[in-house]
Amino acid sequence: MEGDGIRCLNKLFRALIVVVILLQCVVNPSLSLGVNNISSAGLTRCFEREREALLAFKQDLVDYYNLLSSWGREEHKQDCCKWVGIHCSNRTNHVTQLNLGWYYLREAFTPQQKGQLKYFGYYFQGKMMSPKLIELQHLKYLDLSSVDFTGTQLPYFIGSLSNLRHLDLWSASFGGRFPSQVGNLTRLQYLDLGYNHFANVENMNSWLPHLSALTYLDLSSNNLSNVPDWLEVVSKLPKLTNLTLRGCGVPSPVIHSSTLFNINSSKSFAHVDLSSNQLTSSIFLWLSKYNASLVHIDVSYNQLTGLFPDVIGNMSSLAYLDLSSNQFEGVISESHFSGLSRLRYLSLSSTSLTLNFHSTWVPPFQLDFIFLGSCKMGPHFPNWLQTQKSYWTLDISNAGISDILPSWFWERLSHAPEIGYVDLSNNQIRGTIPNSQINFVCFSCKLNLSWNQLEGEVPPFLLKASSSLFLSHNKFSGLFPINESNLTLLDLSSNHLHGELPDYWTHFKNLLVLDLSDNLFWGRIPATMGSLSSIQTLNLNNNGLVGELPSSLKNCTSLMVFDVGENKLSGLIPEWLGVGFSNLTILILRSNHFYGSIPSQLCNMGSIQILDFSINSISGSIPKCLNNLTNLALRGSSSLIITHPESFFTAMGGYRDEASLIWNGIMSKYKSTLGLVKSIHLSSNQLTGEIPSEVTDLVGLISLNLSRNNLTGQITPKIGKLQSLDLLDLSNNQIHGTIPTSLIGISSLGKLDLSNNNLSGKIPLGSQLQPYDATVFAGNPLLCGIPLEHMCSPKETTLEEQPVVDNQDEDNDRFITPGFYVTLGLGFVVGFWGVCGSLIFNRSWRYMYFKLLNGLNDWLYVKVASFMQRRMLDE
Repeated sequence: MEGDGIRCLNKLFRALIVVVILLQCVVNPSLSLGVNNISSAGLTRCFEREREALLAFKQDLVDYYNLLSSWGREEHKQDCCKWVGIHCSNRTNHVTQLNLGWYYLREAFTPQQKGQLKYFGYYFQGKMMSPKLIELQHLKYLDLSSVDFTGTQLPYFIGSLSNLRHLDLWSASFGGRFPSQVGNLTRLQYLDLGYNHFANVENMNSWLPHLSALTYLDLSSNNLSNVPDWLEVVSKLPKLTNLTLRGCGVPSPVIHSSTLFNINSSKSFAHVDLSSNQLTSSIFLWLSKYNASLVHIDVSYNQLTGLFPDVIGNMSSLAYLDLSSNQFEGVISESHFSGLSRLRYLSLSSTSLTLNFHSTWVPPFQLDFIFLGSCKMGPHFPNWLQTQKSYWTLDISNAGISDILPSWFWERLSHAPEIGYVDLSNNQIRGTIPNSQINFVCFSCKLNLSWNQLEGEVPPFLLKASSSLFLSHNKFSGLFPINESNLTLLDLSSNHLHGELPDYWTHFKNLLVLDLSDNLFWGRIPATMGSLSSIQTLNLNNNGLVGELPSSLKNCTSLMVFDVGENKLSGLIPEWLGVGFSNLTILILRSNHFYGSIPSQLCNMGSIQILDFSINSISGSIPKCLNNLTNLALRGSSSLIITHPESFFTAMGGYRDEASLIWNGIMSKYKSTLGLVKSIHLSSNQLTGEIPSEVTDLVGLISLNLSRNNLTGQITPKIGKLQSLDLLDLSNNQIHGTIPTSLIGISSLGKLDLSNNNLSGKIPLGSQLQPYDATVFAGNPLLCGIPLEHMCSPKETTLEEQPVVDNQDEDNDRFITPGFYVTLGLGFVVGFWGVCGSLIFNRSWRYMYFKLLNGLNDWLYVKVASFMQRRMLDE
């Protein structure tokens, strides 16, 4: 009996095992035998229909970097759960994540692959979202933020992926109508639609309130200017913790204390970003409901007015506060910050706030980021900064400080774990910087002390430690010698530096920008400057430098800006400037003693945008090959500034090249719009010969100044091709002939000077030339017409040049030939006698013709008479 019982239990146990296996196969079909999920290579977790859906999605993508090479139908690629960007459930093996997010892809690849990726660009271009993605019914996570869908409409079937918890379409460039079916995703917790081009996302009240599980919402850069009730709609999301509506144009909501009780409250609401909108009235009455939970507030770049909001002082959890670029005013005291012990980020820049703290005040917080630029903090240096031990960024520029830098400031920097950005510019800070052994190591930081009253010598520790050093517009008089430097940027322009240029440039191996302009240096340019092989901007303008340009500079082939104007340099213009300098954008040799002809090799500078050789002793003719300057042959510009490839130029504060240019006879500095300037200035030299017509191929030119030379010949009729010209100065030459009528067609021409030449004939009539003062045409005795007092005689009028069609020379016209005039004459004779001759010699035709004219005359008379009679009766 006992043996039978054991056998029965054994059979029951085996039966239970079979039942468990069968149940597991039902729950997890991938374990079943005889299905397509098993390959000869082993067990494949991926379901075929989901794999095919993903491959159909890939087929509609342009993969710029071959990032999806692991996706395929080959035998070793059949398990889609192992593909890049795909994650499957360990329990069901269904695809639950499709992640083509920008940050994920950067972390998923090797350093070699990362080096091929663009930092802020798309990795894919999408033609459309394949409708087969609807097969991914178990999908919980979808991130397509690295795909450029180029205005394609977000498909309606997105609302059928009912298991989605996370949907990130940030900057995916979707367009068209926004599908309200998104409101069906009731399990959605994270929704990022920022920086798309949806046409009707403002109809948010029809879909957004249905997403009751939503905790994160980003609609940045979508137009919500026509949604006055946006706050009411957003407040219907009971679990919302993060709200970002940056750059949506949202209007100011109307908030009353009595209506606050009708707004749903999320006790976990922590993050709000309403920056770059049209808010004019304070929304802090609404935010005061979340005093205990708010961690992040950003309302920068709005039009908020009034005093600093008192309610902020009660937000005990606040870590991030940005009120910058608003119109707040009044005084901030210690009491406003007494409850903000967790604050780490503070930005009040570009407001009219006054910070009035006692010199012994110890803040309750330790800030990592301090942005107080343009706040009123002076005249004394803010002593409370001494208590901040770990800040990475400090901006107290334009703060009205006229004090001496305290010694603890430099000691504080030397003990900082890491400094990224320190800006004390645009104050009246005075005194010297101590030449002490400060252990200030800051390999990637930027230090800006420009536009102050600092004097003395620049200490070595500044040149050794920082990455970018801005010391311009001070009173520094010298540089301590150094034997090493990590600098990538050194701006010492507009100081009192004097003596010969330092000769230790071999120690500046990383230097990309060197600006020593507007100082008192003299002597020759040292040959060691040629060791700056990575240099992109070299500005030595307005010093007292002499001698020739050292040939070692031909090693600086990365140069984009080379300015040695306003010196006493001499010699021939080097031919090597046109060899290997493919990135050279600005070349200024103005106001020196260079002589000889312009080398034809300079025509190889395809990137040149500003070429200024004025006020020298250059002779010879203007090279005809100037039309090879291809950048000048392009209209417009893609950037207001000269763009550098290195990332530090666009970091906090950035770097913008500056150039001094003579415009309308006035020396001006161009910086914020330098990228728009395209000019050739060869004035005040000894150039001879004709102005080559090839110059007119440079249709992007904004300014062309060839004045004060010995140029001869005529102004080419093709001058009208230069439709972008704002300034044209050909004065004080020996140019003869008539003024081309094509000049009238340059509508953008703001400054013209043709005075003191040998021009003749009538000034062409047109709205572009007559408004000019007579001095523009003075010194040309044979010119006549408005605006000159000398009116043209009939003989002089015949000298006026005929209009040029399409800016082409008559010599190139293959249609107007002597045969054309013969044919025109014969055509007139045949036409005239074909009609009139028939009337003269054929009586019946003549009779019918005049009968028709008489009938037409009678009909017109009756019509006019009856019309006049009706008018008289009406009156």
